[in-house]
Amino acid sequence: MGIISLNCPNCGAQFNMDDSREFGYCNVCGSKVMIDRMVVEHTGHVKIDSTDELNNLYVLARRARDDGNSTNAQKYYEQIIIKAPSDWEANFYTVYYQSMNCKIAEIGLAAIRMTNCESTVFNLIKNNIHDYSEKKKAVEQVVAALISISLMLFSSYKEFYDGIDAMIKDRFVQQYANNCSLCRDILYLGGEEIISVFGEDFGALAAECWKVGVAQHNILNGVFNDKSSNAAVIKLYNERIKKYDSSYVAPRTNMSSDGGCYVATCVYGSYDCPQVWTLRRYRDDTLASTWYGRAFIRAYYAVSPTLVKGFGNTMWFKTMWQGKLDRMVKRLNAEGVADTPYSDKKW
Repeated sequence: MGIISLNCPNCGAQFNMDDSREFGYCNVCGSKVMIDRMVVEHTGHVKIDSTDELNNLYVLARRARDDGNSTNAQKYYEQIIIKAPSDWEANFYTVYYQSMNCKIAEIGLAAIRMTNCESTVFNLIKNNIHDYSEKKKAVEQVVAALISISLMLFSSYKEFYDGIDAMIKDRFVQQYANNCSLCRDILYLGGEEIISVFGEDFGALAAECWKVGVAQHNILNGVFNDKSSNAAVIKLYNERIKKYDSSYVAPRTNMSSDGGCYVATCVYGSYDCPQVWTLRRYRDDTLASTWYGRAFIRAYYAVSPTLVKGFGNTMWFKTMWQGKLDRMVKRLNAEGVADTPYSDKKW
């Protein structure tokens, strides 16, 4: 046993360490370092062990995700992907939050980024998660997020288009159709990738993507020049959905914003309870007062029935939403939003 002289890879400082140890700490910057015997023997250098830092970043990223803090979530996932480039979660949520934080003019590019990451993410899940139940849980999580981001982008651009003055609206029809089609394709192609990577066994999850994609396609069909060809594509996906869900009924050509708080009702067990009364008041009095709030509401009511039907009985779904909703309700109550019986407003 002896003492060896090493150079910290983080700050460059030289320090001494007992050569029988596997780990140590730099005396200058405090970095935890791991001795690589072969490297030390030839160069006198060590490697930083980033396990603790990586675990901390995961905690911060997931906490920001649960709290709805998209800016911080993006920041932490971007740091994770540098240290763990093969991690499916970091690869997916880095792109997800970049897309979520985009401007109206960037929605088409954001949708393309989401579509382009799908194959990579699903293959990372397939190759790195070997337990079947854990693998399926990861795919379920990605599917729920793909549906959410697709509808958020789709509804935001539709809200923008609907607000254009009627005198000039015709100039923006093609732009509207192109951008919203890209948002829809996040789900059409996402379902295709699920089948391609995981096979028919995950077909029901692919169908959940296609259901919402079809609903979006129906909305857009009114502005397409070739309505018959688009109707044929819709029919094709409807038939594929029925292959995995025999109870599926094809949607009408529009999706209403009317409806109940599906996710909150699923989590709390009732449409009429203090927590849901609080959220309904917030929806009507605050969210519905702005265009982006109304876009969120429309996205929520478009996606939540599918989410609840597909995942409402799973523990991960209720656990994920329970914490978010509890924190939101607590904050709203503290800000003066009442939790007493409430009747919905029309907006």
